[in-house]
Parts: sequence; structure tokens; C-alpha cells
Amino acid sequence: MKTAFQLSALQKETCVPASGVYAGLYYRAKGYAAHAKDENVIARAYAIASLFEAHTKYIYDNDRIAGSQRGLFAPLTEEEVQWAADVCKPYPERSFHTNYDHYAPNYASFLSKGIDGILHDIDTSIETHQGDTEKTDFLRAARISMEGFSHMISGYADAARKKAAHADTAEEQAHFFGMAAVCDHVAHKAPTTFKEALQLTFLCYISFNYEGRYAMAFGRMDQYLYPFYTADIALGRTTEEDVVCDLASAFIKIGEKRTFFGGDDVSNIAIGGVKPEDGSDATNALSYHILEAVRRCFIPGPNLSARLHKNTSPEFIDACLAVIGTGLGYPAMMNDEINIAALHRMGYSLEDCRDYCMVGCIENFIQGKQPAWSDGRFNTPVYLEYAINNGASLLDGVKRGIETGEPDSFATMDDFMAAFTAQLKAGAKSYVESFNSVNAVPDSVNHQSPYLSCYCDGCIESGIDINRGGAKYKSAHGACGMGIATVADSLAAIDKLVFKEHKLTLGQLRDVLASDFEGHEDIRRMLLDAPKYGNDDPLPDQYAKWFVDVQADLFDAYRLPDGGRYYTAIASNTSNIPAGKEIGATPDGRGRGMPVSDAASPMHGMDRSGPTAAALSLCKPDYTRVACGTVVNQKYTPDMFANKEKRAKLGAVIRSYFAMGGQELQINCVSKDTLRDAQKNPANYENLVVRVSGFSAYYTKLDTAVQNDILARTEHM
Repeated sequence: MKTAFQLSALQKETCVPASGVYAGLYYRAKGYAAHAKDENVIARAYAIASLFEAHTKYIYDNDRIAGSQRGLFAPLTEEEVQWAADVCKPYPERSFHTNYDHYAPNYASFLSKGIDGILHDIDTSIETHQGDTEKTDFLRAARISMEGFSHMISGYADAARKKAAHADTAEEQAHFFGMAAVCDHVAHKAPTTFKEALQLTFLCYISFNYEGRYAMAFGRMDQYLYPFYTADIALGRTTEEDVVCDLASAFIKIGEKRTFFGGDDVSNIAIGGVKPEDGSDATNALSYHILEAVRRCFIPGPNLSARLHKNTSPEFIDACLAVIGTGLGYPAMMNDEINIAALHRMGYSLEDCRDYCMVGCIENFIQGKQPAWSDGRFNTPVYLEYAINNGASLLDGVKRGIETGEPDSFATMDDFMAAFTAQLKAGAKSYVESFNSVNAVPDSVNHQSPYLSCYCDGCIESGIDINRGGAKYKSAHGACGMGIATVADSLAAIDKLVFKEHKLTLGQLRDVLASDFEGHEDIRRMLLDAPKYGNDDPLPDQYAKWFVDVQADLFDAYRLPDGGRYYTAIASNTSNIPAGKEIGATPDGRGRGMPVSDAASPMHGMDRSGPTAAALSLCKPDYTRVACGTVVNQKYTPDMFANKEKRAKLGAVIRSYFAMGGQELQINCVSKDTLRDAQKNPANYENLVVRVSGFSAYYTKLDTAVQNDILARTEHM
């Protein structure tokens, strides 16, 4: 910051690769080795404290908010790297499937207490649980971890003072002394200003990254930072522009993930929505400032989500669409009425449901009150194939499903649907057994997360780790049912052509699918011409409704190892592409090995009746039964975002869609011509951002199959 904040200069700085090698494991090993004879949870806490304290505290010249992953790289020797790997071999760690990351802390509570307040709570709990060694060990570990975090922030204060000492101007010197004062304060005390609150929040996020945690959400940032913002504005301590610049200075560094580790983070931020206490509109000035900050950054992350409801103002929807119209593809838009009802069905209090946010892509989460999220892919069309072929794959003939009868044994559509349901039931049982086997941690004492537990309600008070029952609620897992349109279109074709019109038998259809339509183009054309989901046609739409209901029924019956719930999702990320490789041709006319339909969207190119008809189909399933969330990808030409009048029309469609029961919507507005040219001339489009599925990404960095999948989406005008 030579004279003023320059976001472009900061972005350029954050894109420079770090010198040295990744030293995070080495710093952990130093702490772990020094305390290897202590209880494992204590040794691991010292490992985290060492990681927080030992790394270099790097501050960029244009920083307004401190915190960077660049300091994790150091000039280590090969011997040091190998030593660290050897020391940490017995150091057990959790993974995504054992609730390690994809978490949203209770930042509101953390900011209200500050680090010293958390340490006081820990000390009080230690006194309460004297005599219970397991609990006091956990609490001591939490204290060691949190003290390490405090020292890390003090280290950033020292680094800021060094920057000030070498400043070129008095203004620059004052700036970095101010940053040091902010860090000195929040290293111990609860924040009192907007800058202090944002600084502490961002350093929490950075500390999770140091630990190797991914997709750690910021939660409802416009809510928990709003009291600090309003106080500062009222007292003249900051300006609207300063707030946007501070936010952008933090958000731009989420892009460090790609520079240093080769991929983008999906650190979700939720804005808008309703207030937890009374359900009134929670959108505020900070909601708009966060939108503006991510627009200025123009990078794939953070993964911004806008919560909309029946009382959301048209102005806020327009502001969201204006940012989407830049090409970013976010914020994704979430329907509060549906999501709150879906979560409430799972047994959470209404107030907590109203305070939900998203982690990762679109996954609904009760912030700070449940263990970290996990999910998996449930390839629903596979079980349709098994129902058609008596449990056997059409690709290799191997019987992976159960026997439900040869295709010509079904006299009615109801008979066939019973067979399909039986295959799905067997598949859900297998899915749950497989996931529960990896989710259950036999040695849970040595897999505790005392630092993360400091950000979860109930853990410190009870002296119980977040993953051992300390959280208010039990864990949740999302089974992501893929290919809703592939299934709905296939069932509509079978219903119409086999059982209603008797154009062919199910056995004949099975043989045509096994041949991948070779020599049967007439039948394939007939299948392609059958009614398709996304056109407000009652036949495929009824099967989309069934798709949602049957999977909710099946997974509702199961529980996780800790007693938590299985949610369902209608989402696929980009897994619709590999999912398609696992199955043969399908009755909707899709060819062998081709991608299945994307998430909750109609099949690419099959929603031919315009966006209104697509919306009418998409809102027919009962998404209050889908507690995880859905992904509906739509593509509009850039012209739709050219002015406020056109955005108002699109906003009206979105509002109507949500009023009729739609759960989620996200939009790409990059033209097909631009995408095709980017494939041919990637060097000209290095900064082209598109919405992929539940996240945005640089288009030219995506696999060609994913690029083609985005290209194939129906483009509405």
C-alpha cells in the first residue's frame, strides 16, 4: 500500500508462487515430537500450536487485512521434509468422510467473547470437570491450541510493525502501525470495531487452512459483522468504501489456494435470508457491500450464496443478478422457505433452522452447532439399469444389483416401478453400510479436534470434542442423488412407449440399450422424442417428483454412527460425468458412457420450451424433503443482464419459481461463442470465470469434459 489500496496490485501479489517447499508438516512435527510422550490429544495440540506460531507471518504490501498462506513455505532440506513425514506417521488425522472439514463456525459467539473469553470458558470447564481425565485432557488441548492461535495473531502484529519500520511514506507507516494495533487487540480481546472483527474472522479462516481444512465456510457474514459495521458508520470510524476495500482485501486472498496448492477453495459466505428470532428480513447494507467486494475481486472464491425469501426486496435480487451478470456465476440463490422447512423436518429448532448457512457448494448447515459436513454420490440411474436388466450391468453383464425379474416379466408400469424401487432400496442399504464403515472412527480419542471444537457450541462446556458428541446436534451426511432428469425422462419413455403405446417391449428396449442403439437409430429417435423433464409436461414431471420422494423415504430410515441423520441432495458437482461412464445407454436416448443429467437440472438441450416452462417443471418435486440442498444450473445470454429492466424480468421469474417450491438456482451468463473461443484460445481467457455446478472456476483450468458439459447446457434468451 504505497499511497492507497490497490486491489489489482494485491491480486497480482497473491498470484506469485511462494519460494521454498511446504513446511506445514514440518512445523507440526516440531511440536508433536517435543511432546510425543504426552497424551495424544495434548501432543497434537502442541503440533497445531507449533504450526500456528512457527510459520512466517507474511503481509503483502497492499494488505488491509492480515493473513496469508505464503508463510507456510520455507527453504527446508530433503532431510527435514523426510524427518517431518516420519514423525507424523503415527499422527492420526481425520478426513472429509470423518468430519474433518466443510464446517461453518459460530463466528457470532466467537467474536462476542474473543480469545481471552474462550480461554476463560476453557479454564472454567476444566474446574468443572476435575477428576475426569479424558475431559480435562481435551480441554487442556483446546487451551494449548487457542493459545497458539493467539500467539499467531501477535506474530502478525509484529510483522505489521516491521512493515511499518520499512515504510516509504508516513501514510504507509501509519497504515501498518494501525494493522499491528488491530492484531494486538484481537490476539486477546473481543473485537470492538468492524476492522477488528473482520481481521479476527479472516485469521480464523486462515488458521483452518494452515491445519489443512478445506471448504471452511464464513457463514452468515453480513449478520455477525453487521453490529460492528453499524457502530463504526455511526461513529464515523469508517466509510462505506473502506468497508468494501477491507472485505475485498480479505476475499482476494482466498485465491492463494490456487497459487500455492493448485486448486480453488469453496469457502461459502451466506448473505440475506431471515432473522432467526422472528423470521423477518435480515438483508442489510453489509449484504450489498459483500456483493460489491466479491465483484471487485472477480475470482472463483468465495462461494457466495444469497438467501432469498418471500419478503426479499427486488433491489437485493437485482444486485445479485448484476454480480452474476459480470460472468462470475454467483451468488447462488437459495430459497429460505424451502430450506428452513427441510431442515426443521430433521429435528432442529426453528430458530437454528432460520440461521442456517451453506458449506462447500450448496450444502445446508446449522452453523456452529453440528460436526463438520460430509456427503457422497449416489448414482441413481445405475439402479434403473439394474431394474431393466435384472440386476446386471449393461456395460459388462456383471450382476451388481439384486434380481428383480427379467424385463418382459413386468405386466404394468407399476410392476416395473416396484422393481426399480427394490433396486434403489438395495443400493441405499449398500451405500449406508459402506459410508458408515469409513465414518465410524474406532480410535476416536486419538482423532479429536480440540481447536475446531472451540468454534462449536457446547464442546467447551461439556468437555467433549465436536466429533465425540460435544456439539448441540449430531452429524449429518448428504447422499447426492444424481441424474433426476435422466431417470425422469427414461421412466416417461418407458411408460409411454412400452406400457401405454406398446411400441416395443421392455425386453426389446433392454437389447437396444445393450447395443448402444447400434442399428436402431429409429428407436433412439423415438426415445429422444418422448416427453422430457423441463418442459412442464406432467408425464416426466411426475417421475421427477417420485425421484425425490423415494430417495428421501429410503435414506430417512438410516442413521449415522453417532445417531445423526442422512439427508438427500439432488446434486452432482461434476460427478454426472464419471457417473455416466458407469452405465450403458438409457431409455431417454442418452448414449453409453455419456454424462447423466446435471444435478437437479433438466437434461442439457431437452428443456426446449423456455425458462418459464423449465421453472414450472423444476418446482414440482417436494424439496422440503431434501435437507442437504439442490443445484439447478441455468444459462442465460449476457444480454439478459444488460439493464435493470431485463434483470427485473428475470428476477420476477426467480421469485415466482421460489414461490412455487424451487429450492436453488444458479446462473451462467457467458455466451457459448465465448466458451468455444476459450477452448480454442485458452491464453486469451485466463481470467474467465464460469459457474460449474455448486462452485465457480476458471473455465480454461477445467477438464475438457467439464467444459463440454457446461457448453451443452440450454442457453435461454
